Formats: sequence, structure tokens, C-alpha cells
Amino acid sequence: MHCKILSPSLSIINRCIASASSSSVQSTAKPVSSKTQKIIDRETRFGAANYHPLPVVIQRGSGVYVWDTDGKRYFDFLSAYSAVNQGHCHPKIIASMKQQVEILSLTSRAFHNDVLGEFEQYACELFGYEKMLPMNTGVEGGETAIKLAQEGMIENAAKMGELLRKELNRLPKDKVKIVRGKGLLNAIVIDSKYDAWELCLHLRDFGLLAKPTHGDKIRFAPPLNITKEQILECCSIIQKAVNAI
Repeated sequence: MHCKILSPSLSIINRCIASASSSSVQSTAKPVSSKTQKIIDRETRFGAANYHPLPVVIQRGSGVYVWDTDGKRYFDFLSAYSAVNQGHCHPKIIASMKQQVEILSLTSRAFHNDVLGEFEQYACELFGYEKMLPMNTGVEGGETAIKLAQEGMIENAAKMGELLRKELNRLPKDKVKIVRGKGLLNAIVIDSKYDAWELCLHLRDFGLLAKPTHGDKIRFAPPLNITKEQILECCSIIQKAVNAI
């Protein structure tokens, strides 16, 4: 006989996932294709349950867009929790990656390499440090900040975020109670009579991907290189999805 023992934290996670999967609201969202369902079922069968993804299977991306395995295009309004603020498959980043992997993959700190000292000297002289130790935590944030500054994404985020919130504030107040955010990190809080998961499914159906949190909130965090035309198109999608619930 096999016993299944769950830690308290894992039990809580599983209960949350089960709760999210069994919303009391009757869904009017479109069912996924058999191809998509097969991929999701395989992941469910062989992957540990620690998250509750939206039922969509992403295959590729470019800029602010991603495409699923059925070829449908979506606006990515999660941006991998802002890890891809620069947009998917940025050509400069791809070029740099290709250039490096053709030279050397990795040395680890067990050996010296010919560029680490050069990088450390540059960083120390730039910031007035005596010495520095590059580590994973924080380095990604620093590199991202440099990329965002180089391409004017910070200024664009401020302008597009203001436009996004202006348009979101036009949504019906009986459904969307609060609009909040700064730059392109934004969220809406919907009335408790409605289901945020259901709203995200309708957003998916209309071509925009976002995730709910805490039951009544949906976060909108598109890549920072999104354009005015794309923001307005996304707001139109959000309006249609809100009207559908």
C-alpha cells in the first residue's frame, strides 16, 4: 500500500489550485482545442501541481505578442511577471546571445576567463567601487535597467501607463471598482459578484493574456516597448471582455 504524505504548505497549494479550478461561476468562455487540451493534460499528468496556469499553450513570441499552438496571436499582458519587459525575442539580445554561445558557453568561477575582469573594472569605475562580486540575484535587474534606459522604455512606460489607466477608468464601475498602477505595472479590482478567472478567460478569447490574483484582481504588465496603437487595441479587448461577464 502506498501512502501519500503532503506537507502543510503543499496541502494549502493543492487546495488553492482545486478551488481555482472549480469556480462557482458558470463559464461562458470558449473551450480549448483538442490539441491544446492534449498538451495541458500531458503537463498535468507528469508535472507537479504547484500552479494554476490559464488554459492557453504558448509556442512562440515576438515583441508584445505571443502565439499559441493553434496559431492564435495574443497581447502578452503578463510579460513573464515583467521578466521580459524588453519584449519577446528582442533582436539585440538574440544577437548578443548568438555571438557569445559561438565563443564560449560557461567557465564557472572555478577558472578565470578573459572578460570577467574587464566587466568588474568597468562596473567599479562606473559606480566608484573598490571591488565588486557579480552574482545572479540583482544582476538581472541591473542588466534590465540598462536595456530599458538605452531604448527609452522607461519614458514610454510612463506615457503608455497613463494612457492605459485613462482608458481602464472608462470601464463600467459596477464591474471594475478600482484601477491602479504606475507606469506599465497596473491592475484592476473587479466587483465580488464577478469572477476574475472568468474575465481572464474572456480576455484570452479576445486575444489578450493576463492572470488573476487574490480572487478579484487582474494585473496588466505588458512589455515596456508597447505602442499607443497597441495600448488602444488592448483597451478595446479589455472592454469587450468586461462586457462579456
